[in-house]
Amino acid sequence: MTQQRTTMNWEGGRLWGQRGRRIAESGLQNALEHLLAESRRIVPLDEGTLERSGRVVRNGLEGAVVYDQPYAKRQHEELTWKHLPGRKAKYLEGPLNSERQVMLELMAVPLRRWLRGR
Repeated sequence: MTQQRTTMNWEGGRLWGQRGRRIAESGLQNALEHLLAESRRIVPLDEGTLERSGRVVRNGLEGAVVYDQPYAKRQHEELTWKHLPGRKAKYLEGPLNSERQVMLELMAVPLRRWLRGR
């Protein structure tokens, strides 16, 4: 499976406790759901099976967007295949790169609000 990672080091546990961690987890969930929604807009579409297989998988402060069909990796990587208008390969990599700032904001805003209220 092709993976692209973005890493954020969480140092807040020592300072903010469980409430801060829950807020950070919520922000990560929001960012991953945004990535899933954006990728679903361009994922190759024939019968919709690949699109429907997309989901967010998260464990604490680690998470991913996963398309679990056996052909998902090949669909993602094969640049020569023809797709319906608006649908294309690199359906995860493209939105991850183009939506990076939005995703970072989705993770940061809840923490920023919580920190200001402290």
